Amino acid sequence: MAQHSWVPDQGDGTYLNPIVHADYSDPDVIRVGSDFYMTASSFGHVPGMPILHSRDLVNWRLINHAVPRMPLAGYDAPQHGGGVWAPSLRYHAGKYWIYYGDPDVGILMTTADDPAGEWAPLHLAKPGKGLIDVCPLWDEDGRAYLIHAYAHSRSGIKHKLNLCEMSADGRKVLGEGRIVYDGTDKHPTLEGPKLYKRDGYYYIFAPAGGVATGWQTVFRSDSVWGPYEDRIVLHQGETEVNGPHQGGWVELASGESWFVHFQDKGPYGRVVHLQPMNWEDGWPVMGERRPGEAIGEPVLRYRKPNVGEACAVEVPATSDEFDASQLGLQWQWQANPDVRWYSLSERPGFIRLHAVPRQGESGGLYQAPNLLMQKFPAPTFVAESLVDATGLKVGDNGGLIVFGYRYSCLAVRRGSANVGVADHADDANSALTLYLAAGDKSGEAELWSLPLTGTELVRLRVEVSADASCVYSYSLDDGASYDAIPAKAFQASEGHWVGAKLGLFASGSGGGQLEVDWFRVSARVGAQN
Repeated sequence: MAQHSWVPDQGDGTYLNPIVHADYSDPDVIRVGSDFYMTASSFGHVPGMPILHSRDLVNWRLINHAVPRMPLAGYDAPQHGGGVWAPSLRYHAGKYWIYYGDPDVGILMTTADDPAGEWAPLHLAKPGKGLIDVCPLWDEDGRAYLIHAYAHSRSGIKHKLNLCEMSADGRKVLGEGRIVYDGTDKHPTLEGPKLYKRDGYYYIFAPAGGVATGWQTVFRSDSVWGPYEDRIVLHQGETEVNGPHQGGWVELASGESWFVHFQDKGPYGRVVHLQPMNWEDGWPVMGERRPGEAIGEPVLRYRKPNVGEACAVEVPATSDEFDASQLGLQWQWQANPDVRWYSLSERPGFIRLHAVPRQGESGGLYQAPNLLMQKFPAPTFVAESLVDATGLKVGDNGGLIVFGYRYSCLAVRRGSANVGVADHADDANSALTLYLAAGDKSGEAELWSLPLTGTELVRLRVEVSADASCVYSYSLDDGASYDAIPAKAFQASEGHWVGAKLGLFASGSGGGQLEVDWFRVSARVGAQN
């Protein structure tokens, strides 16, 4: 694990928060036997709805995506901020169930017999605008329910939680339901509800107060329809863990309770935390309470959950040697992938990225569907790739990218100084150039360039510091030495509801390709958790 940039398991029976320092927003978690599974929002990125597995709630591995491609209209192009919002994961009647709200479509669901296997095609359980943050509950009497919040931007409704009855087979939401809690006065921006039943009480776990500045509330009633009492059970207090925002409760075979939630860290996205949880007088107590305080605060370091066994140290994958027949599960595209974008078989041991014409009027990469990217994995890290630019044709370019509302790329182009524009000039103008560019949805500008002579193999590297600033460098001698780009450090930014991402691209009008031998992510020298 020494080469990994963030390892929460401290090897001494304790763990460090976040348990996943990556943008797994709106996490939900369940236990089935001795296995834990987690899913999270994926918004418009494809494949969507990640499935992670753990044996101890601390060490997590990405094992699948429930949505390999989006079947809804429009997802052949980027849908920034759309798509999968705040899914809920449940195990019921021998199946795994996921429900989520698409704010522009309605409530969708899917099931699987094996979370690591194939999930059923998405099914629309209730159409409607602004229905988000959904969670089902199957009661002991055979009746089923679904609770949800609202996206104000689509529905005009805010601060309220709505409960509906659902068909027993889970495929249809029955009727409009009713508002079971209005948080306008006490818990504004109430959202992200999770519905549970314990010892005859119905519980709604829901954050309020906003993603960056809010708190965790729990509501309790002896009737699923309410009325509900409320209690704040977790807040930032004197810690640096802002939010703390929505997540899920899980109970261990040992009887322990734990709560998984996220913290919004701007460019790093919404990272995942694990809080100890106890029950007092029928109410949950999360985190740790300071002397004289009634509300818990997030823990930074704590003993690991008692799962009765020692578990192997694992982290979600980041590096990829491109030796397999499939991409690593950490990779996502900006839209439904097209087989014409890439190949792992045309040159074994490499990924071949075919140059795709840029989309949109700006000429930049903000609307490019063919960006192959993954999440920032840690506060500090180094990402590096070896690219072979031999196959680029005039007007093509490709390389390393850090993406968000703002993006930057260190790339190689052949020919024209106008990135992505074909230049059929003489051979002298068709040489390769290494360049650094930055852009956003309004366009792209070149910041630096260097003509390349005598080499088409380049190592591209970006070092990310704890403030999410990015310094690029390159090597023309296979890593024997690196030259820093003489330009101001690029400040990474979050995207639409997501953290910054990093990865690879190839674009242009020449019809060529960029070949990438490997993509490696590692800890920065001297950096520690």
